[in-house]
Amino acid sequence: MDSPLTRLHLIAALTAVVLLSVACSDETTTPEEPVVYDPTPYQLDLKGLPPPPGGVPADNPLTVEGVKLGNMLFNEKLLSKDGSQSCASCHLQEHAFSDPRRFSIGVEGLPGTRQAMAVFNMLWRRPGPQGGFFWDGRAELLRHQALMPIQDPLEMNETLENVVSKLQASKTYRDQFVRAFNTDTVNVQLIGRALEQFMNTLVSGNAKFDKVQRGEAMYTPSEQRGRDLFFREVDPNLGIRGGECFHCHGGPNFSNNQFMNNGLDSDAEFTDLGRYNVTQRPPDRARFISPSLRNIAATAPYMHDGRFATLEEVVDHYNTGVKRSATLELPLMQFNLRPGGLGLTDQDKQDLVAFLKTLSDPDMGLVVD
Repeated sequence: MDSPLTRLHLIAALTAVVLLSVACSDETTTPEEPVVYDPTPYQLDLKGLPPPPGGVPADNPLTVEGVKLGNMLFNEKLLSKDGSQSCASCHLQEHAFSDPRRFSIGVEGLPGTRQAMAVFNMLWRRPGPQGGFFWDGRAELLRHQALMPIQDPLEMNETLENVVSKLQASKTYRDQFVRAFNTDTVNVQLIGRALEQFMNTLVSGNAKFDKVQRGEAMYTPSEQRGRDLFFREVDPNLGIRGGECFHCHGGPNFSNNQFMNNGLDSDAEFTDLGRYNVTQRPPDRARFISPSLRNIAATAPYMHDGRFATLEEVVDHYNTGVKRSATLELPLMQFNLRPGGLGLTDQDKQDLVAFLKTLSDPDMGLVVD
C-alpha cells in the first residue's frame, strides 16, 4: 500500500507539472493586439492614364484598410439573401469584372434585364446628375450603385438592414470597420463607401495600345489599319472609308461618358427605354451610356442587352445594321444609314477587330480568345 508520505510526494510532483505547464503557456501566448484605426493612404497606380477629371472623391479618400474592406465586401456572399452570391459572382476579373452570360442569374434563379457592365476605370466615369452609373445612369455616385444590386429582387435580393446585421455579427468585419473607418458600428453608408474605394482602385491602362503610345511596342499591319479606321471620319465624296468610332469612344478610357442611341432598334421596336426611365425626357428614349472599349475582347456579349456575341457582329452592326429612330445619334444617321452603310470591306472589319483587341490589358488577368 502507498504510504501517506508517498501520496504527498505524488501530489506535489503533479502540482509542479501543472504549474510548469501554466508558466510555459503564459510565456508563449502573445497578447492580442488592439484593433486601431489606420488611415494610411492607398497609393493609386494610374497606369500611365491621365488623372481622372474629378479625382478621387474628397469625402472618400482611398486608404489601405478602406480598400481592403471594400475588397472583402465585393467578394462577400453574406450580402445576398441566401449567402450564395457576391458582387464578384457577376463581375468576374477574368472578364474585366463583367459577366460572360448575356444576363446574370440572381439568387432566385431569375435573369436580369441588362448585361452586367464591366467594373474598371470607374474614376474616369462621369458621376453626378448628368452622368452616373449603370447603363441608364440611375446611380449618381459609385457608392450608390454598389448598394443597388444587393436590394434588386433579380440579383442578390437582400435588404440593407439584414446585410448590416450579418456584418455586425462578425468580429472580423467589426474589426475591419474600425481599421477602415474608426468605428465598429456597421452602417449602410460605410458599406457603400468601402465598395466605392475598392472599385476605384481597379485601373486598366497597360494594354498593347498603351505600350504603343509609350513607344514600347508596335502594331501589326492589320492593327495599324484598324487604328486608322477607328479614328478616321467618313468622306463619301472623296471615297474615304472610316469607322467614326472615336466620336463615342474617344479619350483615355475610350468612352465619351454620354448617353446615346446607337441604332439597335427602331422606335417601334424599343423594349428598353434606357435613360428615359430615369429622366422621363423624350430625347433620352433608348439612350444608354457609351461604355469603355478597354478590354472589350474580354467582355462579350455586347450592348446593354447582350445581343451581340462577337466583336465581328458589333462591327457589322455599325457598318450596315444601324436602324433609324427619333433619338438616333446624328453621326450614325449621316453615314451608317447610307446605302451600303459605312462601306467597310471584309478586310476593314477584320482590321478594326484586330485593333480593338489591342485594348486588352494583360495586367487584368483577362481571358481573351
